[in-house]
Amino acid sequence: CRFYSSNYQYVLAFVFAIEEINRNPYLLPNISLGFDLYNALHSEKRTLESCLMWLSGLGKVIPNYSCVREGKSVAVTVGTTWAISAQMGTILELYKYPQLTYGSFDPILSDRSQFPSIYQMAPRNTALALGMVRLMLHFGWTWVGLAISEDMKSIQFLWDLTGEMDKNGICVAFVEMIPIIERAYFSLAWQYHYRIRDSSANVVVIYGDSDSLLGLSFSKWNILMTGKVWITTSQWDFVFSERYSLLDSFHGTLTFSQSHKEIPGFKQFLQGVNPAKYPQDFYLIDCGKLESCPPNVSLESLPLHTFDMTMSDGSYYVYNAVHAVAQTLHELLFQLSEMQSPGHGEKPVVHPWQLHSILKRVQFNNSAGDQIILDQQATPVEEYDILNFWNFPDGLGLQVKVGHFVPLAPRDQDFSIHEELIDWAFEFQETPRSLCSKNCGPGFRQSPQEGKAACCFECTPCPEREISNDTDMKQCIKCLDDQYPNSKRDHCLPKVVTFLAYEDPVGMVLACAALSLSILTAVVLGVFVKHRDTPIVKANNRTLSYILLLSLILCFLCPLLFIGQPNTATCILQQMTFGVLFTVAVSTVLAKTVTVVLAFKSTMPGMKMRQWLLSGAPNSIIPLCSLVQVTFGVVWMVIAPPFIDTDTHSEPTLLIMVCNKGSVIMFYIFLGYLGSLAMGSFTLAFLARSLPDTFNEAKFLTFSMLVFCSVWIAFLPVYNSTKGKFMVAVEVFSILASSAGLLVCIFAPKCYFILLKSERNILLGSRSKAKSRQKEAV
Repeated sequence: CRFYSSNYQYVLAFVFAIEEINRNPYLLPNISLGFDLYNALHSEKRTLESCLMWLSGLGKVIPNYSCVREGKSVAVTVGTTWAISAQMGTILELYKYPQLTYGSFDPILSDRSQFPSIYQMAPRNTALALGMVRLMLHFGWTWVGLAISEDMKSIQFLWDLTGEMDKNGICVAFVEMIPIIERAYFSLAWQYHYRIRDSSANVVVIYGDSDSLLGLSFSKWNILMTGKVWITTSQWDFVFSERYSLLDSFHGTLTFSQSHKEIPGFKQFLQGVNPAKYPQDFYLIDCGKLESCPPNVSLESLPLHTFDMTMSDGSYYVYNAVHAVAQTLHELLFQLSEMQSPGHGEKPVVHPWQLHSILKRVQFNNSAGDQIILDQQATPVEEYDILNFWNFPDGLGLQVKVGHFVPLAPRDQDFSIHEELIDWAFEFQETPRSLCSKNCGPGFRQSPQEGKAACCFECTPCPEREISNDTDMKQCIKCLDDQYPNSKRDHCLPKVVTFLAYEDPVGMVLACAALSLSILTAVVLGVFVKHRDTPIVKANNRTLSYILLLSLILCFLCPLLFIGQPNTATCILQQMTFGVLFTVAVSTVLAKTVTVVLAFKSTMPGMKMRQWLLSGAPNSIIPLCSLVQVTFGVVWMVIAPPFIDTDTHSEPTLLIMVCNKGSVIMFYIFLGYLGSLAMGSFTLAFLARSLPDTFNEAKFLTFSMLVFCSVWIAFLPVYNSTKGKFMVAVEVFSILASSAGLLVCIFAPKCYFILLKSERNILLGSRSKAKSRQKEAV
């Protein structure tokens, strides 16, 4: 392995496991494990040279020849990159040596057809991308950069990560692929640095092997890069700088590490390692050359960049690899001893190829209690610890566990993080943000910008009747029909229930007008009753006048059903009362018009109209016409009666209670029938307006019907263009106006003669009687 301080821990974990096994009287009794250590440099030539030197023995490179006669190795542990494992695996496969790798899991090495003798100790990182995305979502980081080694494993991880990011609405700010070819790297090295440094993304994911060119690149980034949050894995060894300061680029880095328990006794073993105990240790020999490094120096006293006392993932895999070989040897030796004949005293000979059949299916629990399975298809469930790197002065660096991720746990229990334990980079006074655009607060929604990533957007206010009650909402939410948005449009408020009430100014005016006009009509009726024997009252069928005045009184009181809180009874009575009363009034006007015509025709020689007039036939028009309207009303009430409804759209802040017509068609049939009666009365009165009679009221009937028709013709467009309680107000106003038109046009002139010109009323009556006697004499 290429030598870093972390790699020295791999060696110590290897030695610790060997010594632990040799002290165990039950695992390999009467057998002591030994080992050889070689430094496989990261170049194909030097790696192959180290491999051949180990195979040949005696420190010489002699292909196809071994100088070692006794104590030959039966297995090899290799790390930390896939390149070293693949290069050595090609040669070791020729000799059928089992090769246990302690680097991160690589899909290429799991190809049994290409590398049948390689066993990977690290579990698959299938959920690593998901865990990183969960971390981004927790902190709201939606604009993230990626720095990835340009190798197959890293490219596969890139696909997994970008897929998860896309599914969760996180955008890739940039992707920097760091070449694995030295010439390509050095030609563009500083360009990578500047692009990442100048990016608006404050969060960058690093993925790749630390002893690749990516590691060489980041050794320079330690100087250039500040104000970034790095997310990486435990395989990425960034703790190599002696510049211990809060200003260090990697202070605050978040690392995903495979979760595992602490190996008992390992820390105590490290505390006991010193030059006096291991005088041939090359690392301690170098330390011994320093004046400040006494013979009994403890590794615990060294700064973090020199040595880390916490067992790394790689050391954990080395420890398990050694124990896997020991467990395999234990079972193999047991099988060989059973195959030997009794009394045979020679020790069984173990060949490397014999380990494969057992190694493929070996399972055991290590001293920490973790289950170890070399079969990659039966790897235990992945779990990740999230570590935060603290880089303090004087070498006081720490990796602090701040979170946990269990992919197969329930959604609300799979991810946890303790923000209060995280120490961010010095430039961040609070939890860092990494966004392409500022958050759209409540009341706004995201509007995508053409040609830019989905995370780059503009904030647009929510339209009317819609709200957004959270940040960065893509769509605003419509309020319910009985709610409306507040001024900030960040939550819905209940609408105030309202209707055309008596307390309402409009309702009060209409109610007062209705009562006043009904009282006025009652006064007119009283005048007519009092002067019932005067010629002007008698001459125009006073019975019909009484009926008309009574119907007008009720017509003026009818609007009171439209004012106030609606209920089922008033909704039904509104239309029925309105339709029937107005039918009575209009049909009475029609009867009066017919009476005028018959009265004139009966005085003409040869006409036999007198018996029709004397029989009271015109009066039968009223019940006949009213019966037709009542029939329409009954049909309406059976098919689709009016009901209480709420108008949620007319007023944005009000919920208006109204009476729904039930059937709009029947409502217009009601109006249409009234209109036909009115037009018939108007036409007949218009034709009879010039008939020579002293008390001919045809002209007044004509004007009354003209006013009546004008009011209701104007009513239709106004009614259809208004909403809510103003529709009710328009209908009430039309009822009052048309009724008032009938009252004024028909009865105002008569009241004038009765009250102000009473002598003329008597004179005109005497003349009328004289003319009648003359006609009878003739």
